[in-house]
Amino acid sequence: RRLKDEGKLFHREEYVHDYPFCWRADEDPLIQYPRRSWFIKTSQFKDQMLANNAQINWLPEHIKDGRFGNFLETNVDWALSRERFWGTPLPIWVCEKTGQMEALESYDALLQKPGLQGTEVWEAAKQQNPNLVEDLKVHKPYIDAITYDSPFAPGARMQRVTEVIDCWYDSGAMPFAQWGYPHQGQEQFAEQFPADFISEAIDQTRGWFYSQLAISTLLFGDSGNQQSYPYPHPFKNCIVLGLMLGEDGQKMSKSKRNYREPNEIFNKYGADALRWYFFANQPPWTSIRYKEQAIKDSIPEFLLRFWNCYKFFVEYAAIDGFDPATRLPGEVEQLTAQELSAAKGYRPASQRPEIDRWVLSELNRTIAEVVERMDAYDNYTACGAINAFVDALSNWYIRRCRDRFWSDEKESQDKLDAYWTLYECLLTTTKVIAPFVPFLAETLWRNLTKPFAGRALESVHLCDYPTGDKTVVDNLLSSQMDLLRDIASFGRAARMEAKLKVRQPLARVEVVLTDSTHQAWLEKHDALLKEELNVKEVHYATEGKEYITYQVQPNFKVLGPLVGKQLPKVKELLGKADGAALLTQLKDQGKITLDVDGQPVELTSEHVQVRLNAKPGWAAAQGKSCVVVLNTEVTPELVQEGIARDFIRVVQDRRKELKLQYTDRIHVGLVCSSTELREALEANRAMIAEAVLATKLVFEAIAGGETCEVEIADDKASLSVKVAKGEH
Repeated sequence: RRLKDEGKLFHREEYVHDYPFCWRADEDPLIQYPRRSWFIKTSQFKDQMLANNAQINWLPEHIKDGRFGNFLETNVDWALSRERFWGTPLPIWVCEKTGQMEALESYDALLQKPGLQGTEVWEAAKQQNPNLVEDLKVHKPYIDAITYDSPFAPGARMQRVTEVIDCWYDSGAMPFAQWGYPHQGQEQFAEQFPADFISEAIDQTRGWFYSQLAISTLLFGDSGNQQSYPYPHPFKNCIVLGLMLGEDGQKMSKSKRNYREPNEIFNKYGADALRWYFFANQPPWTSIRYKEQAIKDSIPEFLLRFWNCYKFFVEYAAIDGFDPATRLPGEVEQLTAQELSAAKGYRPASQRPEIDRWVLSELNRTIAEVVERMDAYDNYTACGAINAFVDALSNWYIRRCRDRFWSDEKESQDKLDAYWTLYECLLTTTKVIAPFVPFLAETLWRNLTKPFAGRALESVHLCDYPTGDKTVVDNLLSSQMDLLRDIASFGRAARMEAKLKVRQPLARVEVVLTDSTHQAWLEKHDALLKEELNVKEVHYATEGKEYITYQVQPNFKVLGPLVGKQLPKVKELLGKADGAALLTQLKDQGKITLDVDGQPVELTSEHVQVRLNAKPGWAAAQGKSCVVVLNTEVTPELVQEGIARDFIRVVQDRRKELKLQYTDRIHVGLVCSSTELREALEANRAMIAEAVLATKLVFEAIAGGETCEVEIADDKASLSVKVAKGEH
């Protein structure tokens, strides 16, 4: 600008550079010059570094031979020096006359040099400021003042070179430098080398991961060093994390401020919600785009669901007076199964009802999987197993056992079995989740063990981690119950597809099994399935032609490049063919063979899509194990029962609003203008009374009752509810 202002500018030209600005300071332009540098000849040790890397367990596995392995294969010498003030000084002294150099191994070795001068600079600085830490004496400017007699030329002095060492060398030296090794800390180093695992983000592939491996291989590899270690070192396992991205999709950065303060999340949702989001949302090596909604969604999916399981237990235990502490003799530390076995009313799992044996089997199967996955440094799959168990505990065990907890027989063995089973599940799961959600686990542990008044360990984090009891695991029962749950799940999916309300009873369900091995066991659970799917009859079959058809369609995106101009003909042949026969052929042979103008064309499941279609009057859904088909034809009697069940829902919601106790009996009054509604309730009076604990159901307002307007089966009505005092 000055040359231009003075009229002396001869020529001006712009050069576009790929990387013209410092990534730490967007406004600071960079001018790049070639500079002389000190190098470590790492390329000479490439084969040793590759051999070392081959023994390391990388997660994800493809990093080993991919991103990291390729970097080692194309290794170039390490530019070690930097022209900065702060940093570890390069410990090389050069003769002022000959230019010959020597590297010194320690500060003590420097102090032993003949004709040493310059240490007084540090001493003067220390005297002026006694707060200076002793470590600073080996840094600039104090180290630069130290010279000594040259061994290469009489009368010459040795002066340190001006450069410092690349800070990534410092980070890579961490495994041994943290102990001051080799000058001190030999025992600590030997105990903790190599590390079991390290973890950092994927951008450290050419940073911290490489610097550690390179330095360790140079020092302790098979290089003739008198002290070598078997590979791998300095770490056995490396978990490569994905990047944490802001809501703008960019990597979170202090300079960009594209992140939320963690305290905002802690205060709004709790630290456990954020922890579970990181652990269970996706594998750790997948980059995460921060979304507050995703953290919010993780709360009801796991944290709140497990809390509600605990809440259910506490509320019913209070009603029935179930106190595990009064039933356990002697001292208790971790509340193991062996100690529980001495409790009043406690029976071993093998003597309890089937559903208790199943959930305890699932609990111990889950523990084994979590331990196995965590030993493999796979927290994502471990969390998936925990989540699946809590879902099974909440949405199957507790839901299927509600009648056992509602039973009026407080001391019945069946009820005690249910309490002990749920208590064991809650207590053990609390230990299992402790490393993942420590605050929730601690709260639950203290609440669940509170009755023991000091007989239990004070904190869940002082407990041994569960390892599971193999003797309780019943794989056959797990397979059978999984199939039963699948049938119930597919049945509900079929209802949803047909837009049939859950409370509307249906005539029957047809279950088409791909394998009839467990059919006899399933037939013993017809009552359960009827209740789950709200049907009157359950039938089993091995073929479903009467109820469903299959349509095989081409996957145009994949099939197009394979068959080219023959695609229309292939589509036509698939449309005309028997879909069920094609599906059987695909399952048995892994492929479908079509005759297209005299030429055989083989199609796999990648090339075609199989769609299930229910015939009129039916709704269907399928999985690998079965097809579930619901009869959608509804009789007048079924319509009336559906209306009654809708009324039950309304009354139960009203009970909650009035905060009634689970055991409170009530009087119910309904004022409505719909004859159809009244007839439906009259026809199902006994079912309604049992479900809502009503000792009186009338079609007029209840004197002194709480009244509100409601909608039942699309009809408006006035509902009044009153506690029936003294009635049981």
